[in-house]
Parts: sequence; structure tokens; C-alpha cells
Amino acid sequence: MTAPQAAVPAPAVPAPTSGHQLAQVNVGRTVAPLDSPELAGFMDQLAEINALAERSPGFVWRLVDDTGADATGLHPDPDDGLLQINCSVWQSVEALREYVYRSDHLRVLARRREWFQRPDGAHQAMWWVPAGHRPSVAEAMARIALIRDHGPGPEAFTFREPHPAPDAR
Repeated sequence: MTAPQAAVPAPAVPAPTSGHQLAQVNVGRTVAPLDSPELAGFMDQLAEINALAERSPGFVWRLVDDTGADATGLHPDPDDGLLQINCSVWQSVEALREYVYRSDHLRVLARRREWFQRPDGAHQAMWWVPAGHRPSVAEAMARIALIRDHGPGPEAFTFREPHPAPDAR
């Protein structure tokens, strides 16, 4: 039995030229601390899913903490120990979409409510960066804030409302 495909529209977006790559961020508040039994199922799969991303066509980079394994040691909000961040860079919207919705990542995504609280407002963003740029936590959080405060646009967008790379506009 195959996993159900998410109903994510695939608008036509020109592939970026070599001058830009796609950054993405998503944040989520876990239902319990990462070392709790409630998060064991998620933590047990994290290395595998990160490795899948790294092997995926179009993958460029992902944010990691000082351990170099994942970003679970980073805290985008120092006052909220349950808030986790995932940030990565891809060659295109299409490459990211393939990984998120058409790979084994979808199996983990389908179980997100077991491990993460329902988002309260904007919790993800995509934006174009110059090739070779690696976004910081602060930069990524600012892009989520742009969507929260102004809605999607060329500076911060979503799969539902993608924007072309600056040099493809």
C-alpha cells in the first residue's frame, strides 16, 4: 500500500538560474521535550529523514547545531524550549516539493500531529537566496514573520503561492 499523496498544487514556477537557490524554514512546537517518550518515534527517524534529504536531487544544505547531526540543539526562541527549527537550501521549489511530498518524508510528515502541536499562525516560509548563501536562524525566523505579518510575497512565500527567483522574474 502506498502512502497517500498530499494535495499540494504544483503551480508552474520557472527553475532558478544558477544565481539563486531556494531556502526553506519550518518551525514546530513539540508536544513534549525531545528526550521524552512522546518524542521517541520522531527522534528515532530524524537521522534517517535528514539523510534522505541529503541524498535527494536538488538538495544543497541543511542547518545543523554544534553536533553537526541535526538542528535540535538550536533554539529559535530562547524562551520556548519546545520550539524546533528546520532550515535548508534547495536548487528549486520543485526539488523541495519532491522531497517533502513524494519521498519517504511524507510518511513522517503524516504523523506530525503525534509529535508537534498544531501551529498557531505562520510556521513555514521559502525565499530565494544567492547561490552559496546559508541562512541563519534569525534570517529564517524573519521570513516566517514576513508571512505572518504581510502574507506570502516575493520575499517570503509558500508552496501554495510560490514566486520565481529574482533573476527569473
